[in-house]
Amino acid sequence: MFTNRARVLVIGLFVILLAVIVKLQVYELAAVAVLFIALLIWGYFKQGTIVLAAKAFHQKDYAKAEGLLKQIARPDWLSKKRRGFYEFIYGGICLQKREYEQAEQHYELAAQYPLRNANDHVAALVHVANINVRNGNYDKARAYLSLTEKHKANITAKMKDVIDKVEQELKKH
Repeated sequence: MFTNRARVLVIGLFVILLAVIVKLQVYELAAVAVLFIALLIWGYFKQGTIVLAAKAFHQKDYAKAEGLLKQIARPDWLSKKRRGFYEFIYGGICLQKREYEQAEQHYELAAQYPLRNANDHVAALVHVANINVRNGNYDKARAYLSLTEKHKANITAKMKDVIDKVEQELKKH
């Protein structure tokens, strides 16, 4: 839950603390400081700035959310739950910027990873289907809508309405 800059600052403080502790020969505390440094480094690779980006995204501050996501140098190193959410948020940002091809790619990837709940998973699938309806790729849209069927019992009424609207649009073609 740190930005990369804050993470480096905190690691720097722990390194200074570690140097003082080693000089005082309190090795138990030195081990704890090393543990915290390792935890912060692990968090950089496995957690990233996803939590902060999600908060900015939900506040509709898309520029800030995108900036936080761009701080993640290797998204493929994120944990599975974080990677799915990373792709989901990035897909939403691309939709806001009207970059539909990139949004489709991010939502397709998000659907391959575990998300918060079935509603988010279905939302990713519906976004891909909706983008394909816009692009005239109706077979692919139908395929993605069919993937939502197994989650119908676990989604909200609002999401069911969205699925129905996309299905109605598909019936026209």
